[in-house]
Amino acid sequence: MDDRQRYDRATAHLEPPFAVLDLAALHANATAMTRRAHGKPIRVASKSIRSRPVLTRILDMDGFTGIMAFTLPEALWLVSTGLRDVLVAYPTADRTALAQLAADPRAAREITITIDRPEHLDFIESAVSGVRDRHELRICLDIDAGYLALGGRFRAGALRSPVREADQAADLAADTAKRPGLRLTGLMAYEAQIAGVGDDPPGRSALTPAIRWMQSLSRRELVMRRGRIVQAVRQVTDLEFVNGGGTGSIGSTTREKAVTEIAAGSGFFHPRLFDFYRDFTGRPAALFALPVVRRPAPGTVTVLGGGYVASGPPGPHRLPQPYLPPGLRYAPDEGAGEVQTPLTGQAAEDLRVGDRVWFRHAKAGELCERFATLHLIEGDKVVEEVPTYRGEGRTFL
Repeated sequence: MDDRQRYDRATAHLEPPFAVLDLAALHANATAMTRRAHGKPIRVASKSIRSRPVLTRILDMDGFTGIMAFTLPEALWLVSTGLRDVLVAYPTADRTALAQLAADPRAAREITITIDRPEHLDFIESAVSGVRDRHELRICLDIDAGYLALGGRFRAGALRSPVREADQAADLAADTAKRPGLRLTGLMAYEAQIAGVGDDPPGRSALTPAIRWMQSLSRRELVMRRGRIVQAVRQVTDLEFVNGGGTGSIGSTTREKAVTEIAAGSGFFHPRLFDFYRDFTGRPAALFALPVVRRPAPGTVTVLGGGYVASGPPGPHRLPQPYLPPGLRYAPDEGAGEVQTPLTGQAAEDLRVGDRVWFRHAKAGELCERFATLHLIEGDKVVEEVPTYRGEGRTFL
């Protein structure tokens, strides 16, 4: 039985649109990730999961410890439900959430918030100044892991922290250490130009050598610079963790002595954008099904909805992939639509009204912003239905 038959049989009782998670694929991907990490713990990026029961399921597997959250309200909620060790990987300007954090002893113990400039420290102190019996807050320093060349005229990597050199990091660590009620406990640096950029892109053969060359240079530069930064900060204060990497760079980041843990999330679901790496392969685990509702012309069918476009730079690679049956493609004049999506190709000839087309999202967790439930599949059966963040009434971004 092929995957399409298996998914159709498992979900025959459901009316699309709906989303599924293939548990065998999820476990295979998780096992491959821990193998690449070579013993270093992996912190699970919640933005790529966005389902509390699935997060718990992953954290119960060997090799995974802690959560990397994307907002402080999300972290507060996760901790209130019993989850632990949550790093909020992005600075917050939420005064209410900061006050809640400082007033809650358990949350203050389990949550670490991120800063990258003195202004963040000033903001935090202002936000919690009115809290009685306030608890010490755990702070993580975010470092710029981007690659610069040509005297800074060329840059690869996400625009995140302004802190790039060891002396800058040490100065900010010293500033943090002088402020009562704040304690620097961690350091993070996300090499997006390696972890989030596939080195085997489709249809871009002319760019492939340049991408690989840039990533090779960036790895060499970062291992030295990150090492110097960590050493400089450790002269100021003890660090409980140094976080680095992402799904696409687990194998290289884990080799750095300065890094104590890896962050990863997309690898569990293995969305479309993660097909284009040479060093690892995964199994598509998260899919969504849309029903065929029209046959407007020979060789063309139309499915309901489908415009689930991924964030990031716009382009065709941000659209969901018509996955099963194979051989479907978007109509060039419409693409993935808000309420309908025409699909063409030989496979369309065999589809009838009411049949399902299975799609993969370009990214991982954004799929869960569209669906309230994930139907968990083992073999050809749905064994459990679990809520996404949205299904629990939570929409943090």
